[in-house]
Amino acid sequence: MKLAIISGSHRKNSQSEKISKYLIKELSLKFSVSTYLLSLSENPIPLMDEDFFNPEDPNWKKVWQPISSELQSCDGIIIISPEWHGMVPAGLKNLLLLSSAKEFGHKPGLIVSVSAGISGSYPVNELRTSGFKNSRLCYIPEHLIIRDCTHVLNFEAPENPADESIRSRITYALNILLEYSKALKLVRESDKIDHKTFPNGM
Repeated sequence: MKLAIISGSHRKNSQSEKISKYLIKELSLKFSVSTYLLSLSENPIPLMDEDFFNPEDPNWKKVWQPISSELQSCDGIIIISPEWHGMVPAGLKNLLLLSSAKEFGHKPGLIVSVSAGISGSYPVNELRTSGFKNSRLCYIPEHLIIRDCTHVLNFEAPENPADESIRSRITYALNILLEYSKALKLVRESDKIDHKTFPNGM
């Protein structure tokens, strides 16, 4: 089992990346699951343009092919999005534009929203209503909202009741994601998927 973790913040040393590293450690220690981390702060991806659709374009081959190969090798996707002005960051939306069913098709997705305050619901709503139509990414019903993010997941042990609570919820959400990953693998391995005839969602 292998999961992709996408840290959607453009900022260096972001809270999203901190949470990504916490999830990687949890998945390794508690579930023995391998991970691929795609951090948009360390790997700024160019905006999608018409050259992206040319499979022989040298610039896009260099940028996208390694990312695409890693995503294709994963059984599930964790998308971590900060809430910036009540929105998903532009770089993360760009990644969703670039990703197709080849990378995401019929794989479970866990949304993790990150807020420095008490909000955090807007990225969940935005991701659940866009970014999956053609890629066929299957967001699972469970999601996580990491509120007051600077005061949780900083140390080995919880530092406050909210920290303890979100750690418990993270473990639960990862358990659910892994079960969906097992189940949807059967769908992908079936002979029912026909992206050649139906390349786009409705």
